Amino acid sequence: MAMKRIVEWRKLPVNLTELSIDTTLRCGQSFRWRKLNDEWTCTLHGRILSLKQDETHLHYKVTWPEHRAESKSSGKDAPSEKDDTEDLLRHYFSLNIDLASLYQQWSKDDPNFRKKAPQFTGVRILNQDAWEALICFICSSNNNISRISQMVHKLCKHYGPLIGHIEGEAMHDFPAPESLTKKTVEAHLRELGFGYRAKYIAETARIIAKEKPSAWLDSLRNPDFPAFNAVAVVDAPQSTYKDAQAALLSLTGVGPKVADCIAQRDYRFGKKGPKTINKVMYDAIGDHFRGIWGKYAGWAHSVLFTADLREFSSRIKEEKVKEEKVKEEKVKEEKVKEEKVEELSQKEDAPVSKKGSPRKRKAAVEVEVESVVLVKEEDTKEGVILEVDTTTKRRRTRARP
Repeated sequence: MAMKRIVEWRKLPVNLTELSIDTTLRCGQSFRWRKLNDEWTCTLHGRILSLKQDETHLHYKVTWPEHRAESKSSGKDAPSEKDDTEDLLRHYFSLNIDLASLYQQWSKDDPNFRKKAPQFTGVRILNQDAWEALICFICSSNNNISRISQMVHKLCKHYGPLIGHIEGEAMHDFPAPESLTKKTVEAHLRELGFGYRAKYIAETARIIAKEKPSAWLDSLRNPDFPAFNAVAVVDAPQSTYKDAQAALLSLTGVGPKVADCIAQRDYRFGKKGPKTINKVMYDAIGDHFRGIWGKYAGWAHSVLFTADLREFSSRIKEEKVKEEKVKEEKVKEEKVKEEKVEELSQKEDAPVSKKGSPRKRKAAVEVEVESVVLVKEEDTKEGVILEVDTTTKRRRTRARP
């Protein structure tokens, strides 16, 4: 496919504490970003988007296809000739939200968050397409991030529209629901390694494409996170978390956890609780942490979930090593202080000479040497007669430092 144009690198001012793409794009939210030559690349809304980052800016580059087709990942009309990529990035990463302030509040209210957050700054909830999120999280059932990414890549490769090539690699957008409604889809997905999820994906695609009204999934979104370029509907009923969860649970293969992920309220606490919990307990856990973290509870949990991923275990280990070194240094410092205190104490307890404190002695002092006994012997039969000559000698010596 011929490419229409490649936009030169541009940049957005955003520092690493507000957004870290190396963490956010790897923490189990989106499964289509791939790192090629130190650049993160993905197809979004009918374009190939490449990202890289330094401490103060997010750099981006866009590759457009020769003919801009309908954006399959969003279900919206083809974009206009105007390059709206900056608006897309601000929307996708929700850059209007002050993340540093949220981290500060969560750290204040939650000791566990305060402990883990310093190694995982800049983690944001992605404002993703609802259809893509639905299918990706159906794939996530009893799965790991690496395998989910492989499944999603196969899904795009076999059913998504080709947008272009990067470094010779074909880049496909996410397939629309209509692309997955053929009777042969389930069997083909099983051949590709989707297992029991193949049935869920095929059935869900059929329901969304043929039974639900247009933009039904987007109507369930959190009102604070509308779809990209969505047109506001006057007097439209506002969906709540409970509404969205109930509607999503009606779909094949969607359980409470998957529904929460799609609704951007992901509360996965399996590692800290029993392997299976009932609905009452599940809701109670979610309500508890919503009470602690507030409106953006899903964001706070995403940070803690990321900290528990094996992908980032090295960060925790490195931090523990640093903490141990700091403890060792403190112990050494305390030992040195104790030794100095002991030394000073010994000097203060030392006897003071008549001429003054030993610390104030002159460089050269005169000291008396004990009388030297000179003995003169005269032999007698009874023994030895001693003639004692007592004298006093003096010598000069330097005071010890």
